[in-house]
Amino acid sequence: MTAPADNAKPMRGATRVLHDILDDLKDAAPEAPAAGEEPTARLGDVVDRLDERAFGFLLLLLALPCCLPFIYVLPQIVALPMLFLAGQMALGGRHPWLPKKLHDRRFAIPAFATVLGRAEKYVGWVERIASPRFRPVTSHLALRIIGALMLIPIASILTPFPLTNTIPGIGVAIIALGLIERDGLLVIGGLLIGFIWVFLLLFVGAETLSLVKAWLLSRG
Repeated sequence: MTAPADNAKPMRGATRVLHDILDDLKDAAPEAPAAGEEPTARLGDVVDRLDERAFGFLLLLLALPCCLPFIYVLPQIVALPMLFLAGQMALGGRHPWLPKKLHDRRFAIPAFATVLGRAEKYVGWVERIASPRFRPVTSHLALRIIGALMLIPIASILTPFPLTNTIPGIGVAIIALGLIERDGLLVIGGLLIGFIWVFLLLFVGAETLSLVKAWLLSRG
């Protein structure tokens, strides 16, 4: 399917474009949902409506639920396709490819639109300052390195502890906005946020284990 004209505009307000895509999917639903049910769409339907910046758009769409604090289960679910996408970037992919099971995975459009709206306050200010700069950072060769580096903060989202998804989710969302806008500075900033968080997570985890070990030995 051809990407809508909005996607071809200079990238200001990526979340607005995603809202438009969700609205388009809602209007394009083949049949009205049953009473009490929400209209749904496939993840592949979103990909079909994206332009050459599909990696950035799709990573942003998946990262936004991770930006919200006190959201459980959903971040761990969306982290898996995020890992898959980052892996494709690392392997040199120029456009996302989704296996049929992932392509056909359905989500409730209104629910995701609500999450998108709530998450805008966390990344909206980044959208306003984004602009094309440090272009070599977003070149095809550099994207392979960025994809490999992104695997680390994305993997940390899978950690099943409170608030462990928010900071790396914001970092990945900033990287995604940088990819969409061709803003190398945002990409670098998002990677720094993600890696600082992973370092702190490992440091705190090691310190916690050390304290638990010391406590157990003192009880022995």
